[in-house]
Amino acid sequence: MSVVVRKKVIHYPETDGKPMAETDIHYEAVTNTRFALQWYFRDRDDVYVSGNLFVYYEEGNPKKCVAPDVFVVFGVPKKRRRVYLVWEEGKGLDVVFEFTSRKTRNEDFGRKMDIYRGILGVRELFIFDPLREYMEPPLLGFYRRGDRWVREEPREGRLFSEVLGLEVVMVGEMLRLYDPKTQNFLPTPEELLQQR
Repeated sequence: MSVVVRKKVIHYPETDGKPMAETDIHYEAVTNTRFALQWYFRDRDDVYVSGNLFVYYEEGNPKKCVAPDVFVVFGVPKKRRRVYLVWEEGKGLDVVFEFTSRKTRNEDFGRKMDIYRGILGVRELFIFDPLREYMEPPLLGFYRRGDRWVREEPREGRLFSEVLGLEVVMVGEMLRLYDPKTQNFLPTPEELLQQR
């Protein structure tokens, strides 16, 4: 008589039931940044851009996850995902953008920063407070050097992402990405529609 052993199937949820963004301004900032990065890397099959997607970092433990507002991963296939499983993808995240608020600041500057640096190997983290509720300056860059973050404040409202090759720029309540090679901002969906 043979015994069939079934492997326990672990469900990694896609949602926690919480709203995606705090305000319309946060929502627009997140979606415009994600769109601009997807547009910028549109011809690269080895760059994945996403956001508000659960990133699970411990196999077998669906409680070990984080949901960055926007993130970029180099060296993985560009495809649609239900969730991002680090052990299946073979790597963590490269660049993360967080659009913070008074409500999310403890999470953004606490647990998330620790996970990004210590577990996911994020190389650059940009945190932006579009409503200017508590951050001064409202944009900060964190660059991983070894096992620690090096904090950088913007010069004239700009930070440079070495990983992306783009400038991260505050423009009012929005964050814009500027390509120094073309000397243009990456487009928003609205701007692309107006060009047609």
